[in-house]
Amino acid sequence: MSSIPLLPGISSQMVATPRLTIHVRSSGPTTGTPVLFIHGNNSCATFWEETMLALPSGFRALAPDLRGYGDTEFQPIDATRGCRDWVDDLLGLMDTLAVERFHVVGHSLGGSVCWTLLATAPERLLSLTLAAPGSPYGFGGTKDVDGTPCWPDYAGSGAGLVNAEFARREGAGDRSEDEPKTAPRVIMNTYYWKPPFRPAREEELLSGLLSIKVRPDNHPGDKVASEHWPGIAPGRFGPNNALSPKYVGDSVERILAAANKPPILWVRGANDQIVSDASLFEIGTLGQLGVVPGWPGADAFPPQPMLSQTRRVLERYAAAGGTFRELVLAECGHTPYLEHPEEFNRALHSMLGS
Repeated sequence: MSSIPLLPGISSQMVATPRLTIHVRSSGPTTGTPVLFIHGNNSCATFWEETMLALPSGFRALAPDLRGYGDTEFQPIDATRGCRDWVDDLLGLMDTLAVERFHVVGHSLGGSVCWTLLATAPERLLSLTLAAPGSPYGFGGTKDVDGTPCWPDYAGSGAGLVNAEFARREGAGDRSEDEPKTAPRVIMNTYYWKPPFRPAREEELLSGLLSIKVRPDNHPGDKVASEHWPGIAPGRFGPNNALSPKYVGDSVERILAAANKPPILWVRGANDQIVSDASLFEIGTLGQLGVVPGWPGADAFPPQPMLSQTRRVLERYAAAGGTFRELVLAECGHTPYLEHPEEFNRALHSMLGS
């Protein structure tokens, strides 16, 4: 069923849920404690296969391709709901599989989905492990640890900032290294992990990156004009708009107010270029570096302090009765579970067994 070859020990199936038919990879005993793995943007669940196989005995790994990615039935993302389409899909999947409570592991965009899942159904989560997650305030367009928007229309976030040529090459299934600034393979090997690391399953992971559905109602998504720098505000469709703080920022107070507060593990690479306080994929950083002209300055639009925002929210979470641990891996980029699997798995397995 999977269009990408599976590692031995991984199986896959199509699961019909009330919302859509979801492609799910799985491993481990069917009676094991469930662990739900949520992949990042420009990828799919194939990225989790080694981590799934490394789970201790007694655990069941479930890794779906999110809506808009991989082999899951395509339906458009309503970005005005933030990450709630994905969360509703995942809860519908777990209901269909008769799974009431489960551990969750989310990477990058999958970490952003986790924030909304934590705000929506914390009573169903046994634990939450965040691998290089997006900020709980969304991606782009905010300027302090409390997620204050730079502009009232959230200009500087959303799909309008996606490199159109990179998206075109994704849609064309381009596996070359030609014109490296927009080559999906080069982008993956430069930013997903810290060079010179190259994964053993590079071809399968590149297939996962290329599995995102490039079409007008998904990726890169729509945009609207803005009077504010850089002249683009978020639209209504696709994953990059769904990550805008315009649509996801309400999760934080719901997380803090919830009675249920599962333990949280936050694992990140010290050299992450995608999610950081100076992200090379964020318009404030690019403006400050002079890559994008017209930057209005640090008072109006500083680089988004993504890590500081996450840490501040987790500190407030702990003060409200929850617990968290932050683990920073040296010589590591945006994908700690692939770059340093032994350290990542040690921390994850400790969380699962606690």
